[in-house]
Amino acid sequence: MMENQQLENQHTLKGEISISGVGLHTGASVNMTLKPASPGFGIKFQRVDLPNQPVVKADVDYVVDTARGTTLEHNGARVSTVEHLLAALVGTGVDNVLIELDGPEIPIMDGSSMPFIEAIEKTGILDQDAKKIYYTIDTNITYYDEQKKVEMVALPAINYSITCLIDFNSPVLGTQHAKMKGLEQFRDEIASSRTFCFLHELEYLLNNNLIKGGDINNAIVVVDRPVNEDDMTRLAKAFNRETMAVQREGILNNIELRFPNEPARHKLLDVIGDLALIGYPIKAHIIANRPGHASNVEFARKIKAYIKKNKHNQGVPVYDPNQPPIFDTPRIERTLPHRYPMLLIDKIIELGEEQVVGIKNVTFNEHFFQGHFPNNPVMPGVLQLEALAQVGGILALNRVPDPQNYDTYFLKIDNCKFKQKVVPGDTMILKMELLSPIRRGLVEMRGTVFIGNKVATEADMIAQIIKTRESK
Repeated sequence: MMENQQLENQHTLKGEISISGVGLHTGASVNMTLKPASPGFGIKFQRVDLPNQPVVKADVDYVVDTARGTTLEHNGARVSTVEHLLAALVGTGVDNVLIELDGPEIPIMDGSSMPFIEAIEKTGILDQDAKKIYYTIDTNITYYDEQKKVEMVALPAINYSITCLIDFNSPVLGTQHAKMKGLEQFRDEIASSRTFCFLHELEYLLNNNLIKGGDINNAIVVVDRPVNEDDMTRLAKAFNRETMAVQREGILNNIELRFPNEPARHKLLDVIGDLALIGYPIKAHIIANRPGHASNVEFARKIKAYIKKNKHNQGVPVYDPNQPPIFDTPRIERTLPHRYPMLLIDKIIELGEEQVVGIKNVTFNEHFFQGHFPNNPVMPGVLQLEALAQVGGILALNRVPDPQNYDTYFLKIDNCKFKQKVVPGDTMILKMELLSPIRRGLVEMRGTVFIGNKVATEADMIAQIIKTRESK
């Protein structure tokens, strides 16, 4: 189920942020400027050093390489190692930003997201006049790579949380796990965790001139094989140190661990950054077992495909029976002239300037089921439209100071479709949306009946509110 949960606004930066550094893999010096962007812009990279300054959106559709980080390419623009910056943007709630680069790779900084977080905090975040739409799921979405033994699953949840487990069959790392219960924990618990690699990977990269960043003191090096004095001498030269040693926990002494499970926390950070490429903010519990950039990206593709397939459901109202209604039945009766058996709404759960949502609980005891149909009870479509009309009447009459003195008459119904039967036991969620401003008492609305997250009935309606009584 895709939900339009309008609980908070979109955000951008209060001002520009300039960051300079070196790309870990390309060795290129890069100047990067993060610029505020308008609502709905999203996250986009721009290569200002290339002809026509091409732009590439942070989207999983543009991933072209996941070998040593996540690389995007579109319109002739290639941007590498985007995951740590994307994680920082997600963790700080920045939705809209243009990232200008004069090189092909995001600066590695210290190998974590914290330098980006600190720069964003120093500049500040701007609340924008546009709602942030979260997408949730109503079924488990799974990804499994049998060859790599990678398993990832997204479970329905009310917020965004991640559990990450790593197991490299390494006596040094062992099995580690990290957990983030919500994005509010990202800064203090996850953001400062740095990238890591095994000694044999580092040696391969050095031997093949694949780490050109010059300063390689921004990664945790796990020593996964016996080393001798010659090895230490060669590594010391690579790290620009006089001597190198292996610490007790099997970590090269180029840096000190910030957390005992820093590698697992960094893998969780990578998951956040790579899943940002879904392109939609999501609410789900992600469980990632042995994740990597390739699996993260494939998992992001599956989630994005699910959202695109179900995106039409994003307007489904959320009905929580534990929440008190805005209008209960006595309050509805003070607004509408309808009474039993023609009062067809039980409560109003949302009422705004342009939208209203009502509830009708359908039971076997409804009077119309005596004849429609006795052995196959189905709620008549015309009564579903009447229920929508009454909910629309609440929206229209809410504009006048004395609604009890007005009646609502429907003038026209267009584009009416009945897509699903309504039967005893169903809870009808009745949504009416204003299509244009009310003029001369004419109200143009679009009505939808939902059963769960599925559309049962929809129609466009025009009504007129007329004053029929004088105030006493």
